[in-house]
Amino acid sequence: MKLFSLLFLFFMFAVSAQAQIDSDSRKKSFTMPVIEDPVETPRTISEKPKALEDYSGFSVPKTTRDLSLPEKEFSMFPQEQFGNPGELYTKQLDKNISDLKLSPKEVEQRNGSTTDQYFGDFKSKAKFINVVYRDHGYVDGDIIQVRVNDDVIHPRVFLTGSFKGFKLDLKKGFNKIDFVALNQGESGPNTAEFRVVDDTGHVVSHNQWNLATGVKATIIIVKE
Repeated sequence: MKLFSLLFLFFMFAVSAQAQIDSDSRKKSFTMPVIEDPVETPRTISEKPKALEDYSGFSVPKTTRDLSLPEKEFSMFPQEQFGNPGELYTKQLDKNISDLKLSPKEVEQRNGSTTDQYFGDFKSKAKFINVVYRDHGYVDGDIIQVRVNDDVIHPRVFLTGSFKGFKLDLKKGFNKIDFVALNQGESGPNTAEFRVVDDTGHVVSHNQWNLATGVKATIIIVKE
């Protein structure tokens, strides 16, 4: 009976103590402290960065810190200055042309003679002659006119690669034959080869011409 009484008293004391703790906890408020995130302050980098060339395994081009402009402008022709840029190219072009040094004959062959050509006079006892001609260069449309003693006998003759011509009965004295270049074809100049053959098959004259438009080549046959 006594043991039961003691257990009952201990139980009541425990209940009373727990009630006191709950009462005290209600009276006091518990506030959770706010923990602020630490703010990192910027660090001062005292160590100098490594130069690019210090890193192994990389090939870095070397640069220069001198960004100043050159004192003189670039020129293909150093130590020469011109007020007008066109003079630079004109002077160089004139120099290139002067270096060619073409002979008068070479100039004539390339551009055609601008003066009338005289191939001489020849004596003959023949009753007649055969005059033939052809384009001795590239057949490019060269056209000539044929005159005898200033009379037009063939107004337009297209030169081909084969000989063609006419028979001329010789008169006593001078028989002048003119070949007039009417054009220079597609490639120029007017190029031709001619032959004069007498009635016995003898070649009286044989020559070539390179003529500019409007220029003529002349040969004279003198009948004895």
